[in-house]
Amino acid sequence: MRLDKFLKVSRIIKRRTVANEACNAGRVSVNGKVAKASTEVREGDVIEIRFGEKVFKAEVLKTMEHVSKNEAGELYKVVL
Repeated sequence: MRLDKFLKVSRIIKRRTVANEACNAGRVSVNGKVAKASTEVREGDVIEIRFGEKVFKAEVLKTMEHVSKNEAGELYKVVL
């Protein structure tokens, strides 16, 4: 699954266009490498997003095309 779509489906970022812009700005990395929006995300990958000075890290648990709002949190696990 594409990185920008995963960020939207998992509701880490609200809109796919915003996710796309974050990737293009170099604020998103997958497994320690700066990633483009088209980067393929698989189970076990670690996504890191920089929001200003804050850093959000999450491990991908599942990738699904469509998820309800209640199940979105089950797609990833926050890494501290």
